[in-house]
Amino acid sequence: MTTEQEHERGPGQLAPWVSLDQQLALKTAATRLAEEFKGIYGHETSGRFLESSFDQFDDRATVARFLPLLAERWARQRLHALAKVEGLAHTGIPTVLFLCTHNAGRSQMALGFFNYHAGTGGIGWSGGSEPGIEVNPAAVEAMAERGIDITAEFPKPWTDEVVRAADVVVSMGCGDACPVFPGKRYEDWDIADPAGQTLVDVRPIGDEVERRFLTLMSELEPVPRKPGGDA
Repeated sequence: MTTEQEHERGPGQLAPWVSLDQQLALKTAATRLAEEFKGIYGHETSGRFLESSFDQFDDRATVARFLPLLAERWARQRLHALAKVEGLAHTGIPTVLFLCTHNAGRSQMALGFFNYHAGTGGIGWSGGSEPGIEVNPAAVEAMAERGIDITAEFPKPWTDEVVRAADVVVSMGCGDACPVFPGKRYEDWDIADPAGQTLVDVRPIGDEVERRFLTLMSELEPVPRKPGGDA
């Protein structure tokens, strides 16, 4: 759903099959988002983004009770992105968006390295052209071997505001589907897809992702190393 379509929606327009528990959780999430973005966006805007984010996961989430939480997390990211695009928020640190087809393997590993090494010195996001159902278990295990936990991540699509807010867009296999906007730095990383691969096969993929990421990070300023993170 595009941002323009979101602005045509009114609050409370959830699908009729949404359970009462989910409705309550979404109402609580909407209150949190409204308070967090108070002075930047009103309750209706945060509510629209929450509802459209919920719709994106409604037919893909494996555990229904987690839907409102996933929707809240993604809506928060999108609202931060929109605020940056509209000049309503300035972080002073670079934002990097990692894209692949399913947002289940390479882009999630790259995001994991980013969060581990950059810490609060940068903002990392990820997305996919055809988001999968879950993060690749072999990728999760390979990252865990390095002391990096990506179990809380989840596949998600990208949206215009997220791409526009990124300072660097890294594509890993989404091809012509990857969005292109003028004035941004784009990188195309030719890295094997870990989908369907064993842990043994995914380990060297992780090595390559980290190598490319560290090269990128050395070129970004300011992105100080996270205390305790490996150089």
